[in-house]
Amino acid sequence: MLIKKGPDFRYSEITPKSVHLNRRKFLAGVPAVFLGARVARAAKLPNLAKSPFSTTEKQNTYDLVTHYNNFYEFGTAKSDPAKNARNFKTEPWTVSVEGLAAKPRKFSIEEILKLAPIEDRVYRHRCVEAWSIVVPWAGYSLSTLLKQVEPLPKAHFVAFQSYWNLRQMPLARPNIAGIEFPYVEGLRLDEAMHPLALLCVGMYGETLPPQDGAPVRLVVPWKYGFKSIKSIVKIRLVDKQPPATWNLENAHEYGFYSNVNPHVDHPRWSQAHERRLPGLFSNHPTLMFNGYDQVASLYSGMDLRKYF
Repeated sequence: MLIKKGPDFRYSEITPKSVHLNRRKFLAGVPAVFLGARVARAAKLPNLAKSPFSTTEKQNTYDLVTHYNNFYEFGTAKSDPAKNARNFKTEPWTVSVEGLAAKPRKFSIEEILKLAPIEDRVYRHRCVEAWSIVVPWAGYSLSTLLKQVEPLPKAHFVAFQSYWNLRQMPLARPNIAGIEFPYVEGLRLDEAMHPLALLCVGMYGETLPPQDGAPVRLVVPWKYGFKSIKSIVKIRLVDKQPPATWNLENAHEYGFYSNVNPHVDHPRWSQAHERRLPGLFSNHPTLMFNGYDQVASLYSGMDLRKYF
């Protein structure tokens, strides 16, 4: 039986390279005020499969999601990433998967795209700042990639690291952004292997735009948004809990687990309700695990007030 693993294309060939380069030159020469979000749209991802994990809630618009987000490597204001990441170069790109694995290796973005059929997954996305959105991400379960390297029995956690290059990210300095770089995150191995944990290569049926974590990121829908690390270059299987950027900066406010929990407030604001963008008021009740009850068994017996 022939099993088709995914679309047979190179990342750089989704849009012809000449068109891609001409578009970059055009965008670089146009004043920002004339740039609508649709001009800079990424390339289409072919043959997306529908996912059984998708919510049926109303999706937010592409314009909102790509112009209101956090990516401190490109600025700390919500509108900064869309302005400052426009010329971010993501080709060539490799993700090194290493550590406690029988077959550690590096994956090119082209190899990542062909590992499995890419699904359209509409997820609720909850920010620790008490706002939320609904986004149609594109990707497949992170477990697919991790199984390729065969985690060893001693591996209990997965560490992630974002790309960091001051030539492309001049704002990614501690004295400007207020955090250390490169950005790092981590999950327990069983969390990383849960089918809801998404290795994401696109959104709205297209490749990821630079400001949203191109060319590959993590989306963990039952955790607060800062756990969904962007522009991944390294994944490491380890035996002990790895460092996580916001937990390192202020462990009192940002726990390692950071599961969405309406009963555990941020020290400076309540988490019981959220503001569903583009709404103005926090009148949307926050759901435990952001409504993804499928993961509850991962935390059976744990004190989720202590391990927040």
